[in-house]
Amino acid sequence: MARNRRLAETALRPWTPGFVHGDLHLDHVFVDGDEVSGIIDWSKAAQGDALFNLATLARGHPEHLGDVIAGYATSVDHTLIRAWWSLRCLSNVRRLAEHVFGPLEAMPEVAVLRHP
Repeated sequence: MARNRRLAETALRPWTPGFVHGDLHLDHVFVDGDEVSGIIDWSKAAQGDALFNLATLARGHPEHLGDVIAGYATSVDHTLIRAWWSLRCLSNVRRLAEHVFGPLEAMPEVAVLRHP
């Protein structure tokens, strides 16, 4: 937990504000061939750190992180992506456990927190 907390604190740094989806995951992205053709559910959209969107999209799937950032127009610090993973998972795991969304060990958030 201490390692994840230190890592999560890295995400809380100065960043250039951008318009972010806020809950960007695969269920919200439509793809036609190799092109994104649509993105739905903008209910959590706000001003924020663009890396948060990338982190949310690849959360729990570090093996696909390279694919997610391949078309991104700037260099992406993988440490900051992992920091957002830790911050989001640390923030959500208690709520998930309290609302009985299943056993903790089966939650993707717990898997991310256990990943070195």
